[in-house]
Amino acid sequence: MADYLRSLRERRRKRRADTHARGGADQRVAVIGLGRFGSSLAGELMRRGWDVLGIDTDARLVQKYSDSLTHAAVADCTEAEALHQLGVHEFTSAVVAIGNDVEASILVSSNLLEAEVPNLWAKAISRQHGQILERLGVHHVVLPEHEMGERVAHLVTGRMLDFIEFDDDYALVKTVAPQVVTGMPLGESRVRARYGVTVVGIKRPGEGFTYATADTVVQKGDVLIVTGKTHAVESFAELS
Repeated sequence: MADYLRSLRERRRKRRADTHARGGADQRVAVIGLGRFGSSLAGELMRRGWDVLGIDTDARLVQKYSDSLTHAAVADCTEAEALHQLGVHEFTSAVVAIGNDVEASILVSSNLLEAEVPNLWAKAISRQHGQILERLGVHHVVLPEHEMGERVAHLVTGRMLDFIEFDDDYALVKTVAPQVVTGMPLGESRVRARYGVTVVGIKRPGEGFTYATADTVVQKGDVLIVTGKTHAVESFAELS
């Protein structure tokens, strides 16, 4: 363990020096919890060129992902000293990806906040869990199961091809163009005034997405990227 920590500290020092020399952002993140959510997140961050320290109490999980992450360590991060020994307090970003152990999630998040990690994300398994994390001061709380359930419900029940909702009740939707706006320029169909949405992009079969303008003529079969209040984009996607 001591050798590992020395190696980890040396690599962190080298990484900071390299980052400073390039004048770039610190692309290091600690992911605590290597279950399905945490391991998937860590793998995607690695694919995007980040240095990832994966931590879990389960030695089998750490061994499983040790070759695919920058660093991996077995540790109980409910203990503040474990985080300190691993140098997580020096990271600018951390993710608490712990599964169903709400108490551990809260303790680890509290320890990271005490360590003043500036950008802290945490997974919540319920709205109540999320509210507790927010009250603690966690900067970003995600409810992956709940959010995915809402997203899939929108796709199953309507004409939407994709749906992303934001905190301030705005949404971005990909949907097949309704007939009521086809055959005329967007400016003439007065989409924003009539339906309260803005068409920001358009894709024709066999072509790539392009930005939409008031002169863009929508044709049957076009796919539109639309934004606006959630209820407005939902209603627009249901138009025939």
